[in-house]
Amino acid sequence: MNVLIVDDEPLARERLRYLIGRIDNFMVLEHEASNGRDAIDLCSQYHPDIVLMDIRMPVMGGLEAAKHISSMEKPPAVIFCTAYDNHALEAFDAQAVGYLMKPIRQEDLNLSLQRASKLNRLQLAWLNDHLPENKEQGHIAAKTLRGIELVPLNDVLYFMADNKYVTVHHRHGEVLIDDPLKSLEEDHSQHFVRIHRNALVRRDAIESLSRDDKGHCFIHLKQVPEPLSISRRHVPLIKKIMQSL
Repeated sequence: MNVLIVDDEPLARERLRYLIGRIDNFMVLEHEASNGRDAIDLCSQYHPDIVLMDIRMPVMGGLEAAKHISSMEKPPAVIFCTAYDNHALEAFDAQAVGYLMKPIRQEDLNLSLQRASKLNRLQLAWLNDHLPENKEQGHIAAKTLRGIELVPLNDVLYFMADNKYVTVHHRHGEVLIDDPLKSLEEDHSQHFVRIHRNALVRRDAIESLSRDDKGHCFIHLKQVPEPLSISRRHVPLIKKIMQSL
């Protein structure tokens, strides 16, 4: 079975590679990742059977990366490498989430690899509720012909719903996702606000409001050339937000 190692510490990756090399029927991929974003790219390219992934990493942590990886057509098994205390580890164990406590021991690694199973959505939902560092994702994931395309949340200007899809308009273009607008609103309410039944806009991108000669309201966003329609019932909240910016 092919194993992908993901850790921001070179010595940790080297130790895992050495330990796995002592176990029959498991082979470490030549390529390694030092953050969750690179891990997603490598999973799309090389389709490993198992991912050994650190939780705390720069750019993107292991929990968010696992969430995106789980949406792949054939996701690999994910085993977290963690330094959380025993209380948290008991909770991991109760949810049957694979984990290894750092520093990783040979016998623990052997057992985890043998028992490896895919991380399902129920387990990920539990992780989202209990681990505060993953309360909000740092990226929006879109499935494209090239695999999973990640858009940094900080680059998103607004979301526009149209039938069953939502278009993510960001600083460098746009992508389609199938996440419901309501879920996006709940997950990212700190940064985005609803202006219409089919649109969410970035709070700190709001520039001004206007009306046409028919009394229709529009909102103007920074870096967005065309104004967006805003329903009248949302105008008071938008004005309040503008006053606080």
